[in-house]
Amino acid sequence: MIEFIDVGTLRGLGTALVLIAFTAVTFWAYSGDRREAFDAAANLPFADDKPDVWSNEA
Repeated sequence: MIEFIDVGTLRGLGTALVLIAFTAVTFWAYSGDRREAFDAAANLPFADDKPDVWSNEA
């Protein structure tokens, strides 16, 4: 039936699909719509609820 599909062709198609998926995820991650979420996530380590033990603040 389909004689032109061999292992090399399947590997090439798989590589092309992975490249397209990687490019799509990269554009999605670095799009301007995600900036607010990334800024909030970047400040999470500084959002500590516990007071510092060695602090002089009352």
